[in-house]
Amino acid sequence: MLVRALVAPPPPESDAALWQSLRRHTQARIGLGRAGSALPTRHRLELQAAHAAARDAVHSPFDPDVVAAALTGVPTIRVRSAAPDRLTYLQRPDLGRRLDDLDRAHLPRDDWDVVFVVADGLSSRAVHEHAAPVIRATAGLLPAGWRVAPVVLASQARVALGDDVAYAVGATMVVVLVGERPGMSAADSLGAYLTYAPRPGRTTDADRNCLSNIRPPLGLSHAVAAGKLAALMRRARELGATGVALKDDADAPPPVSAR
Repeated sequence: MLVRALVAPPPPESDAALWQSLRRHTQARIGLGRAGSALPTRHRLELQAAHAAARDAVHSPFDPDVVAAALTGVPTIRVRSAAPDRLTYLQRPDLGRRLDDLDRAHLPRDDWDVVFVVADGLSSRAVHEHAAPVIRATAGLLPAGWRVAPVVLASQARVALGDDVAYAVGATMVVVLVGERPGMSAADSLGAYLTYAPRPGRTTDADRNCLSNIRPPLGLSHAVAAGKLAALMRRARELGATGVALKDDADAPPPVSAR
């Protein structure tokens, strides 16, 4: 069956300035016009380039050395998930959530307050560019006395792998910095997931707090993300919980006083 996309007609010349002003506020592809029954060539090529960037983000290999070099002076440990290769990782999400048994045996167990886990997820590019700055900035905002475990660099890893890692090292909470699923406008987006009392098998998102779209200058800056994350970590320690019990109200308006 032939399926034809619905393409809006080119905007009148008088509306060109309006469309241009709207595009400054969104990465959505709006008011692109048309050439016959298709997109103009320029926009079609841009769309194909974005699609290629998203595919590259998913399939480009994670290089732990890149992150370790950016974390010079910070102890790091390399681990793998139970997924032996990228294809298996994409086809078997369950294996990406489980730590390799040999690597688990070599993790240093102690009484840690938090462990940072860098997971390639679905965008190694996001991890290479943003993970180290966020870790450095966040660690610098934590109160004195917090015991921070060596940073764990995990290959073929999904968010829940952090639970397995944290349980193995004895950490009270875990922060997983993971490459998010790339879209047609963002191939380098980093997510940060905070979980209190992590343990293997905990897969519900209701137990986690997430900061998404960390990718300056178009998303959250490293400094803003670190500020929000450190505040959530301090509050999680006070509450003894994360997820639905913990709210990020840093940007909320002040409560209205009763009269």
